Amino acid sequence: MKRSFYLLLCITAVLLLSQSCTEPQDFSQFDDLRITPTLATGLFYMESDEATINDSGSLSTFYIQTVNFDAFNEQYVAEHLIEGTITYEIVNTTSKQLRITLEFLDEGGNTLDAEQFDVQADPSGTNIWEVAYGPGGKSLDILANTSSLRITVTNLGDTTSVSAQSEPKIKFRSAAEFLFRLK
Repeated sequence: MKRSFYLLLCITAVLLLSQSCTEPQDFSQFDDLRITPTLATGLFYMESDEATINDSGSLSTFYIQTVNFDAFNEQYVAEHLIEGTITYEIVNTTSKQLRITLEFLDEGGNTLDAEQFDVQADPSGTNIWEVAYGPGGKSLDILANTSSLRITVTNLGDTTSVSAQSEPKIKFRSAAEFLFRLK
């Protein structure tokens, strides 16, 4: 009898506690949720020494490379891109004036956009350029439709001069930040 009484008391207590601590859940706040992560990544890195530039000849292309860029090949990702910024950094310690051309290519190899950088000979210092895409910048369609990037570097100088720097090089690198709306 005592055992039945304690069992009934425990069940009653559990039922009362479960009813007193709950309230209806409101899941409509999900509709108000805004998720906008920023993705930061490096895109490419190019480096060449002055001897390679001299060996290529004057007014000639000494570097050309196409790199894969399938960041937006998923339709969901491309459609939710809000804005982006690509930052280019060029350091030239060679005695050469150079021209760097970066082309944004679609799947068919057609040029969607191009950036051209005329780089002065040493001491040119570190040069940084930022290009915005989205509101107030270039069209987001360029990024969304880009399948690859082609980097071409041309020697605009001679083939005999040598920089006074130890280990003279040209370094070209880029990084990007993209802002997405996931909901």
